[in-house]
Amino acid sequence: MATLVLMRSDGSEAKTPVFKSLTTIGSDPESDVVIEGIAATAAHIAWDGSSFTITSSDKRAEILVSGRSVRKQILVDGEDIVIGPQDPKPTRLRFLIDDKASQRNLLADADAAAELAAFRRLVDFSKKLSGAREFQSLLEALMDEVIALTRADKGFLVLVDDDDDERTAPGAAGRPKSEPRRTARVRVARNLRGENLDEAVAQLSDSILKRVIESGKPVVVSDALTSTEFNSSLSVVSLRLTSVMCVPLVRVGGSEGVIGAIYVGNNAVKALFDERALEVLSLFASQAALLVQNALHIDALKLETTSLKGELEKSRYGEIIGACDGMREVFKKIDKVARADISVLITGETGTGKELIARELHKRSGRSKGPLVVINCGAIPEHLLESELFGHVKGAFTGAVATRAGKFQAAHGGTLFLDEIGEMPLHLQVKILRALQERQVTKVGDTRSENVDIRVVTATHRRLEQMVKENTFREDLYYRLNVVQIHLPPLRDRGEDVVVIANFLLQKYAIEHGIKKLKGFTPKAMTAVRRYPWPGNVRQLENRLKRAVVLAEGTQVSPEDLDIQSDDLEDILPLQDALDRYRRRYIDEALERNANNRTKTARELGVDPRTIFRHLEQTRGEAIPPDEGEGT
Repeated sequence: MATLVLMRSDGSEAKTPVFKSLTTIGSDPESDVVIEGIAATAAHIAWDGSSFTITSSDKRAEILVSGRSVRKQILVDGEDIVIGPQDPKPTRLRFLIDDKASQRNLLADADAAAELAAFRRLVDFSKKLSGAREFQSLLEALMDEVIALTRADKGFLVLVDDDDDERTAPGAAGRPKSEPRRTARVRVARNLRGENLDEAVAQLSDSILKRVIESGKPVVVSDALTSTEFNSSLSVVSLRLTSVMCVPLVRVGGSEGVIGAIYVGNNAVKALFDERALEVLSLFASQAALLVQNALHIDALKLETTSLKGELEKSRYGEIIGACDGMREVFKKIDKVARADISVLITGETGTGKELIARELHKRSGRSKGPLVVINCGAIPEHLLESELFGHVKGAFTGAVATRAGKFQAAHGGTLFLDEIGEMPLHLQVKILRALQERQVTKVGDTRSENVDIRVVTATHRRLEQMVKENTFREDLYYRLNVVQIHLPPLRDRGEDVVVIANFLLQKYAIEHGIKKLKGFTPKAMTAVRRYPWPGNVRQLENRLKRAVVLAEGTQVSPEDLDIQSDDLEDILPLQDALDRYRRRYIDEALERNANNRTKTARELGVDPRTIFRHLEQTRGEAIPPDEGEGT
């Protein structure tokens, strides 16, 4: 082993092993041999595997080798070297080859120095990890540290991707058919100057890389050009590499496996890399793998978040989220009727978002600059509802201490939304009908009428047509309110909308409650969200997610956090059973349209009347002779 002995002016000495391809000498603290009072990088010693050559790196720096002034000189054992000013007393270096007396100690010092350098590089990389905004720039920073550590001419970072869409045939490469094919892709190709090597990327899919990724073990080739095993390697031939190291990046924690590899090469110095250099790089890679794994996880989360945001934007209609066919029809109808100043009846189960539809109608109408006044007819006691709607004068009833306007007057110039109109008492239905027809209202206890200019939008979860038949809702008011009807489908019939809404609400409430640990749903939770019938629709989903955000202990929401048990989930019906269920429901709807006239229903559906008779026997237990006729 070669050694540089630094002989200071105070008589002390310091020994530096010369084992790298390039050993720098200068005043820069990063130099391998630091000498104060000379240029930052005054000289360097290059080793080509057979000889050591000292070269001046600064034209102003004078180099004396055994008393001779040189710019470049091959060194021999025992040479005395002086760099920089000679006065008052120069700092001398002695170059020694095979210093057997101190070789063992120097080797140990070199190992310790190399390990220390590896940890320093790792610390620098960790700092860059915390500040890196882009995943690619992080990987480039990693390779710059590796190249600086190993003194390689070039380096490559390879990551292994699972191609889930491609499956291997049974027995191919010893893998089962269900196992995804793994593809190694070069993510970074860099040289010593920190430049990208775009052309080199295609030259790296070779036998060295394949062995490391498949075996999970590092490989070092000190003389690649004469290696019988790797001299035909594509990278060795194309890049003219004389020495190569390749170490795996092994997944940390959970399932074991190789996530990638670090590949470095040199095209000028044989035997630059040895087992000791491989050990140092493996040490660096074992720690860097954890950082890369975390960075991959963060990058995947960012991509998922971006994807979810994209899906959300595609699914968003104002404040409403929905992309299923049923909701798209709702949005089309809103676009058509919003500008028309006509009454709209919104129907649908409780919790489907009827008030949001009313808000969108108002926002997109010509009355958007006016007020939107909302009143829930089922939430106000009957004896106070008239006063809430039309207002009252002072002294009109006990407790009326002042004259007050009602919701009709408050909505003047805008939109009045009457939610749960099916809960309206009959005697008030008459007054509402008169107000809509005459556009005038009278306060409770007053005799004077007031003009109001409003658009009325109503909503209900009840079947008003049936209530009209039962004389619990006025037919004339029903037709006055139901100029255009918008029906909201239940959440269970909205397909993937439930997933988009769940992810949106989870992020919303996690931010509101300041809980940063939640990253999403477990796979089982997402399956449960899809299969749960959600009888309370979006409102129930919203309440369950508020609960889950507060109670979840992990980083992902589980089915238990959502209070969903396996017994709560709807079974996935076989196709034939699903078709039978739809068939029965469709016939029932046709019978209802035709007032239970069986013959007319059969004619409308284009089937034999006996089909309808059999349906009634199976579903209602009605035994009806096949030849029984009905009027049309």
